[in-house]
Amino acid sequence: MADIAESLAEKQKEISVSEFFERNRHVLGFDSMPKSLITAVKEGVDNALDACEEAGILPELYVELKKEEDNEYLIVIQDNGPGIVRKNIPKVFGQLLYGSRFHAIRQSRGQQGIGISGVVMYGFLSTGRPARIVSKTKGKSAATEVVLRIDTKKNRAEIIKEDVLLWDEVEHGTRIEVHIKGRLIKGKQSVYEYLRRTAIVNPHTRITYVENGTKYIFERATEILPRSTVEIKPHPYGVELGTLIKMLKSAKNRKVKAFLTDEFSRVSSSVAEEICRKAGVDPSKKPAELTPQEAKSLHRAMNKVRIMAPPSDCLSPIGAPLIKKGLKNVMKEYKPEYYVPPVTREPSVYRGNPFQVEVGIVYGGDLPKDRPVEILRFANRVPLLYQQGACALTHAVERMNWKQYGLEQKGGKGIPSGPAVILIHIASTRVPFTSEAKEAVADIPEILDETTKALKECARHLRLHINKLQKKKKTSEKFVIVRKIIPEIARKSAEITGNPVPPIDRTITSIMGVLWVDDDAKYSKNGYDVSVKVINYTPKRLRIPLYLDIEPEVVESMEPQAERDGRGLRYDLDLQSTEELDIKLRLRLEKGEYSMDIYTDKINPVLVVGADPLPGDWDIEAEKVIVSGAEVSGDE
Repeated sequence: MADIAESLAEKQKEISVSEFFERNRHVLGFDSMPKSLITAVKEGVDNALDACEEAGILPELYVELKKEEDNEYLIVIQDNGPGIVRKNIPKVFGQLLYGSRFHAIRQSRGQQGIGISGVVMYGFLSTGRPARIVSKTKGKSAATEVVLRIDTKKNRAEIIKEDVLLWDEVEHGTRIEVHIKGRLIKGKQSVYEYLRRTAIVNPHTRITYVENGTKYIFERATEILPRSTVEIKPHPYGVELGTLIKMLKSAKNRKVKAFLTDEFSRVSSSVAEEICRKAGVDPSKKPAELTPQEAKSLHRAMNKVRIMAPPSDCLSPIGAPLIKKGLKNVMKEYKPEYYVPPVTREPSVYRGNPFQVEVGIVYGGDLPKDRPVEILRFANRVPLLYQQGACALTHAVERMNWKQYGLEQKGGKGIPSGPAVILIHIASTRVPFTSEAKEAVADIPEILDETTKALKECARHLRLHINKLQKKKKTSEKFVIVRKIIPEIARKSAEITGNPVPPIDRTITSIMGVLWVDDDAKYSKNGYDVSVKVINYTPKRLRIPLYLDIEPEVVESMEPQAERDGRGLRYDLDLQSTEELDIKLRLRLEKGEYSMDIYTDKINPVLVVGADPLPGDWDIEAEKVIVSGAEVSGDE
């Protein structure tokens, strides 16, 4: 038996992290040829966006896929980021886990340090060809060119060529060229779709994509960079016992109390004392001298003491205005009739990790009516194209009753059907992915709960819109009667009886009883002619604001003139009963780009047809609105 043990011991040997992923490349997302192309592009784009944003640069990305031979593609990804200094190029692109943000507690796309170097490794494994990197930093007259591959046994770059070359067309930036074995496909799991979705949640980015000679451009929708994130300390609720023991052993603090306040987020002096008291640990004891049992007691006490949630400045959500801009910029080909006001939830926490959920819904237009809705899933501004059925974001959609919000849903569960697209984004310091390939979010109860709440909040706005459409359709019949038939009846009656035409205002307002808003847009000569008709079909004078949600800079002319504010154009209506206002606009927009929401304020939405309540004023939970300081319920 001893001989067998010795023999087995001789066969055991250490392998590097590169060797592990070389043999288990499916873990990184290289488990099929179509998926390998997307994974390679994804990792390069993630790196480029992170580099640009950290340097405060509006990203300009160039992505190219070129088929060279059977199932072999050249992938080119170039950015206008700050560039990489020469000595770090081999480490960034040729060493797995180098420069990892894994221990940095703040929101970022890359967290594992195996992304772009994993692409270089797979490229060489599948084609036998090295990667070429060119990088230039600001102020330098020349760029550095490095051709390399990864030595998987040593987990380091093997440099084949290093040179200096002129790169006059760029001031600074990085370009990587790598050959990949893969297969290019169309549809929802294509490189084009990945970049299209990337443009939605990164509206500050301009992406040029060339696929076998065909060029696509995703223009940026805003010049506002995402909010910079701040690295925070770990929160006591999210620290495992083993991690705590390691932190105690390496602590430089002289006292446990100081260790707790210095090394953890939201732990004040009084909270540290309470933790020590509950744990039965002397707060003045040296951290490294704590016994395993004392460390265990300390860990247990940390989770029993009430501690504030971690700060949220480590997160950078997209925000409702930019979600809407991103969706409008990319979804315009479908000509949606309604962009539901997006929802950004307040920060929440799971296992001590801060996170935020955002939801947006696009409805109507040319979106298919008889198919399941499309779910766009994102984590830290990165599209998730695979494993939709295994993702918590999908599960949150499936467990809702969408019939009550106006979408079809067989059996009252599952993905609903209808002309809609649902966007869900989770921003977190540590997204709980189900695997290293980062394709689906795990079913964490707190994440499911927050996502469901955001979906419901957004869906209520959708229900209001669908109800408004149904109401407008019914009211349109009354509109025809009011505008044509009743005046004609009054005129004919007057002729027959020989009397003056009787006043019909009271009759009109009693039939209608609403503020009627109707808009129409026609495209001609590189722009849109928009008409908005507003008629007071209530028995009272109305003094209320009307908002046209349109970018003021695209307005070429308007009549009458409006006040320009943060919401677009504002008209302060002052209409007597049955009085009307005609608004004419000329908008500088390309064909298919027109989209305008109309909002009213300080009026019960039940009394309005053709406009929505101003977001924030209408309580969709209670279905009531604040009118001149008084609450008016939806059925009044």
